[in-house]
Amino acid sequence: MTSEERAPAGIDPSVASVARIYDYWLGGKDNFASDRAAADKLLEYVPNAREMCRENRAFLTRTVSLLANEGVGQFLDIGSGLPTQDNTHQVAHRVNPGARVVYVDNDPIVLVHGRALLEDNGHTRVVNGDVRDPAALLADAEVTELIDFSKPVAVLLLAILHFVSDDDEAAAIMAAIRSELVPGSYVVMTHGFPGELQDDTLDSVREVYAKTASGGVAGRSRAQIASFFEGMEIIDPGIVPSEAWRPDVPWDVPVDFTKHGVLGVVARVR
Repeated sequence: MTSEERAPAGIDPSVASVARIYDYWLGGKDNFASDRAAADKLLEYVPNAREMCRENRAFLTRTVSLLANEGVGQFLDIGSGLPTQDNTHQVAHRVNPGARVVYVDNDPIVLVHGRALLEDNGHTRVVNGDVRDPAALLADAEVTELIDFSKPVAVLLLAILHFVSDDDEAAAIMAAIRSELVPGSYVVMTHGFPGELQDDTLDSVREVYAKTASGGVAGRSRAQIASFFEGMEIIDPGIVPSEAWRPDVPWDVPVDFTKHGVLGVVARVR
């Protein structure tokens, strides 16, 4: 955006948004000076943040394509962010034009842009909702009109749950989502992983995110992420860096769990 005056009603352009920081890192234009300043500050502490965002999008493409080919015909993308290339519905519809896709976000700019993009698409919609209130989200009439929870559905939680910094709250959110999923459903997740980042660097990252609309961020270990999927079947190759999860080209680099990044996982409801 070229000026702060273009902010839609209800948006405070002086407060950075996670969705708009992500948009800026991906080369988008739907961001304000506050978003760019926060994004640039984060790059000082995590110089590969842009690459992590791109890998996260590539992970989305691979996993949605895989699940659509496996016969999953419903996708619920929670914390979807601003539209970019290869959105969930575009990937799914290349395999199954009848696949139903619901995007959920609570950023007003995401809602405006997403609804404009999908205005004439009867199989896809954008819904205002918050991952912190999963019961209301899953029961929302706009969601249930398109998503039938009595049939398998893939729930996408890509780079969203690490913005729920309280571990108990994050676990409760996952439990609430899993409780609505029938066998044959999937949960697809990417999550921030601190690796061996120094404590002072982690504190600096948390300080930047604390000033955004999200209010905080928490990196978690592989064991903590695995605990979200207790009772589910984690499919190969397990919980690994997102770029190493069934990449499009042969992966011949040893997986490094000391390096910070984004871990990816796909799990099936038994």
